[in-house]
Amino acid sequence: MRFMNILTFKLKVVKKMYKYDALLMASGGLDSTVMAYWLKSQGKKVLPLFIDYGQHFLKREYDTLLQVIPNDYKDSIRVVRIGDIYNSSKSSMIKEPDLWKDDITAENLYLPYRNLLFLSVAASVAQSENITEVYSAFINSNHAKEIDCSKDFFDKLGSMLEEYGTVRINMPFRDYSKSEVADIGIKLKAPISLTFSCQANSRVHCGVCPNCVDRLSALNSL
Repeated sequence: MRFMNILTFKLKVVKKMYKYDALLMASGGLDSTVMAYWLKSQGKKVLPLFIDYGQHFLKREYDTLLQVIPNDYKDSIRVVRIGDIYNSSKSSMIKEPDLWKDDITAENLYLPYRNLLFLSVAASVAQSENITEVYSAFINSNHAKEIDCSKDFFDKLGSMLEEYGTVRINMPFRDYSKSEVADIGIKLKAPISLTFSCQANSRVHCGVCPNCVDRLSALNSL
């Protein structure tokens, strides 16, 4: 009896240590929403990670995430706040522009080392939770001008994190277009029409920023 009690205790400890199969960088956008449903279709237990980096559209983005993420994952959403890093940024992702006066280009949306920062945060949370797989929905149609968004960068960072920290960065959609991702979403019955991807307006899709243009083109192609 004592042996069985010890064994049961150890099994509970192991189960707690490996509560999640994967961490997903989630935002309520089309790509990460489709990836959430893609992971769910594989039976993955997922920890969704939402990063508050001081974006002016924070509330709309987070409210959308709660609306579109699979119900199985909703109660597990983890929010990490790192907004102080970009306090001095003039980026249109931090300081909301006046769309009646300002022209919004990819250069206006630049944030230094954003992908490096986000992936480092995700990997740190994952390792703290004994999760070895981090999923990002980054795709090639992203128009952002960050210097840390090339295939070579992601390959090198992924290799380093896996070799020195046991965390693997997975980007299954990296070679897909947004239209292809949207098509996957339709097949998985993901609520892609409810997603929010705008980086220039905190309330509605502006329709002119690079993210909006990509999203509209993808939805129109279905």
